[in-house]
Amino acid sequence: GFMRRVYPGFLQLSGFMSMNLDRHLNAHRELFASLVRGDGDSAEAHRTFYDEYLSVMDLTAEFYLMTVSEVFQKFSLAKGEATHRGRPVRPDKITKTALMTVEGELDDISGIGQTQAAHELCKNIPPEKQLDYIQKGVGHYGVFNGSRWRTEISPRIKDFIRTFPVAS
Repeated sequence: GFMRRVYPGFLQLSGFMSMNLDRHLNAHRELFASLVRGDGDSAEAHRTFYDEYLSVMDLTAEFYLMTVSEVFQKFSLAKGEATHRGRPVRPDKITKTALMTVEGELDDISGIGQTQAAHELCKNIPPEKQLDYIQKGVGHYGVFNGSRWRTEISPRIKDFIRTFPVAS
């Protein structure tokens, strides 16, 4: 609502972009070069990527501050102290659900091992129903967008889901 306190999306975007500023500057130089060469396909690929990459939303101050506190300061889930709507969150009680995690080898936002922790927290899922996949050659954004997502990650997720259908 009007005058609600937020963590502005442009600040988060600025932080993301500053982590790889040279890459983003070079991408825009390459866009210009593509346009000069008349390479419409490369220019369109650039536009498509940045149309999504630059689409950000503000986060409510309450959500942002709660996330920072619970996840990065208190480590509530890892310590077994997380709650949802007043009830304890107990990943160790999960026994029937299959679990697949995906990480990018070059992810500079969620480093290797962060999603692997889910397997440790969900310790009562049988090992044969767990998969920890690390995609070589992709960063944070490439884990869920782009050619590696389409050709390597998404097919693995589909196969994993098909292997463990929902019990009726």
